[in-house]
Amino acid sequence: MSLLLDPCSVWVAPSPACDYRRVAETFPELPGFEPTSSAVALRALLAEAGLDSGRRGTSTWNPLSAIVEPGMNVVVKPNWVLHHNQHSSSAGWECLVTHPSLLDALCRYILKARPGRLTIGDAPVQGCDFAQLMTVTGTADMLARLPAGDTQIAVKDFRLVTIDDDPQRTQRASGSRTEADYVRFDLAGDSLLEPITSDEIPFRVTMYDPRALDATHRRGRHRYLVAREMIDADVVFNVPKLKTHKKSGITGAIKNLVGINGHKAYLPHHRKGGADRGGDAYPGGSLLKTFAEEAYDAGNRLTGGRTKAALFRSAQLLERAGEHGEASGIEGSWYGNDTIWRTSLDLQRLLRYGRVDGTMSDVPAREVVTVTDAIIAGEGEGPLAPTPFPLGLVTLGASPAAVEWVHAGLMGFDPRRVPIVAHAFDPMRFPIAPGPPEHIAIRTGGTTLTFEAACRAFGGRFTPPSGWRGHCELDPAVESARALS
Repeated sequence: MSLLLDPCSVWVAPSPACDYRRVAETFPELPGFEPTSSAVALRALLAEAGLDSGRRGTSTWNPLSAIVEPGMNVVVKPNWVLHHNQHSSSAGWECLVTHPSLLDALCRYILKARPGRLTIGDAPVQGCDFAQLMTVTGTADMLARLPAGDTQIAVKDFRLVTIDDDPQRTQRASGSRTEADYVRFDLAGDSLLEPITSDEIPFRVTMYDPRALDATHRRGRHRYLVAREMIDADVVFNVPKLKTHKKSGITGAIKNLVGINGHKAYLPHHRKGGADRGGDAYPGGSLLKTFAEEAYDAGNRLTGGRTKAALFRSAQLLERAGEHGEASGIEGSWYGNDTIWRTSLDLQRLLRYGRVDGTMSDVPAREVVTVTDAIIAGEGEGPLAPTPFPLGLVTLGASPAAVEWVHAGLMGFDPRRVPIVAHAFDPMRFPIAPGPPEHIAIRTGGTTLTFEAACRAFGGRFTPPSGWRGHCELDPAVESARALS
């Protein structure tokens, strides 16, 4: 089946309010549904995209029947990163994770198309309490109320390993998943990480044994462990929360797919060392931070105990002592991170072209549609400690590259200055961009807007993460045009 959404188009719809309140509207196509502001915006997007336009406004309107055929296997991939906002309790979770009201409306439209199976799943950060996340956000109650009909519905935590929130950072194997629940891919020389791979400057991911990452990513080998549900899917709905991100600048349509990988030891986040020493973990070349990295590596090689806890304490002290000016840490939380965008784009390519036998197809193996929750977005020290930014939008698109280009502008960022966005349009095998950014059409309210006009009409000025300030914002001329509008 051919997807009817133009991959060069990005649809933008404002919500009735910059929150997720119930609204007094009727949805004849979804009997028994109590609509919310996010549902109103989603319905507007589906209508704007011309899906099942002949029956729009009637009880038989079935917009996703153009994408989902009866009996298909469908996956919804939200952002379920963590069960609490690390910024503060007052910042809340609505700027942290995909809101259940948007998932509710989307899943009901999917179910109307009668798929055989609907899976809603994500791999949160290793320390996330999944059950608490489901409870605190009301997501569990929402999912329990879905009208399943003949569709098999499953909710999945895609993590193979979790880490306890204790001084030893104890790792625990999943009680419900084994390696058989994943498809292992090796992009080898086709990985975007290959050009920066070397034995002298190894990849790192926080709180995991460095030997494990050395085994999965080295010269000529770049392995990922993708949840089998994603690769078994005929159609995937990627439903991110739009936020800033300390390592990648922004997280939305592209970065959200890190949650399809089941084990963080397969995910390079940065390269060891400061920029002066050839790494990209932090700017400069602090000797104290170098010692901190060695202490973390030594601790991560241990399974537990007081020695591991002592090494971690020492590493934290050395890390803080090595800071000068704006804190950047030693985990790649700055604009010079040249690793995480490569990992993220690799995962985008795997989802689009990956086959169940772990090989790559030369043509797309499944459809991927992005629906982004930007009603209450997140700014500042995202993705785990954002503060709320009431943007009041939901977006839709068939190309994550095109959608993210628009997202960057709506946040007040220049997509050309954010590597995870800019490089999504690079020439590559297994591409995810439909063409150059100049071909992107931003559609709303029956009209097509230029990038600049969309920024003026709907955009905001998000506060970037501390390590990105002054290095990702839109050109002042664009900012001035918005201020004068």
